[in-house]
Amino acid sequence: MNIISVREQPQYAERIIAYLQKSWNEISPIIYNDCVSHCIDAANPLPQWYVLEKEEEFIGCAGLITNDFISRMDLYPWLCALFIEESQRGNGYGQMLIEKAKEDAKRFGFANMYLCTDHIGYYEKYGFQYIGDGYHPWEEQSRIYEIIL
Repeated sequence: MNIISVREQPQYAERIIAYLQKSWNEISPIIYNDCVSHCIDAANPLPQWYVLEKEEEFIGCAGLITNDFISRMDLYPWLCALFIEESQRGNGYGQMLIEKAKEDAKRFGFANMYLCTDHIGYYEKYGFQYIGDGYHPWEEQSRIYEIIL
């Protein structure tokens, strides 16, 4: 099991972009291409993009970003794009990516980390607490969760 950060291992950039695009195909492919490509040499610590590799195959991904298309721009960083292949779920792999994002956020000097989701019950298992709702530009509402690092 290996968590790959595109900033730490930029040789994986093309594969990571392709995996994010496949995993989140409702998002325009140009978004992940542009974001990942420009994060590698960014002066600021965010964004960060991760993939989880098992037996040389990507089985999950996540990001740590400044805003997840949500109205609460006063809150950051945000865990985003957490995804584990359906055949790999139930093995704690999502928690591995969450822990990596938490470690990095803390190392970058942040005291909290946030996420927005419609899922209830999953993130609470890992210490996240619901703090209210936020609104997306496409006029949807999402639950906002916070974890103290």
